[in-house]
Amino acid sequence: FQGPATGVIVERERLDKFGRPLLGATVKPKLGLSGKNYGRVVYEGLRGGLDFLKDDENINSQPFMRWKERYLYCMEGVNRAAAATGEVKGSYLNVTSATMEQMYERADYAYSLGTVIVMIDLVIGYSAIQTMA
Repeated sequence: FQGPATGVIVERERLDKFGRPLLGATVKPKLGLSGKNYGRVVYEGLRGGLDFLKDDENINSQPFMRWKERYLYCMEGVNRAAAATGEVKGSYLNVTSATMEQMYERADYAYSLGTVIVMIDLVIGYSAIQTMA
């Protein structure tokens, strides 16, 4: 793995953010929210001035918040915040799963919703991360 394809300069150009730190956070509380409420937190954080949010590593697909529902509401929050602020916003959706097939499915679904970035938990292993890259 040669490292990321781009650096911080390209990311700043994509976000159109210069002369200040990029502001990000992890959604809290990390467990217990429905997908709809999780998406609301994403919207409020981005609308409040964050550039991006990310899933906590242990957010995966729980009975109270399935991954498809979370992705859908997160991207709805991202799109609403971007429209409200006129800024590029984002959310790192956790695609980590038990099998590579499931990870591909999740990444494809996230992409279909308009995300340009996903996250993979390191515990899945370097081979899986390299394969997903």
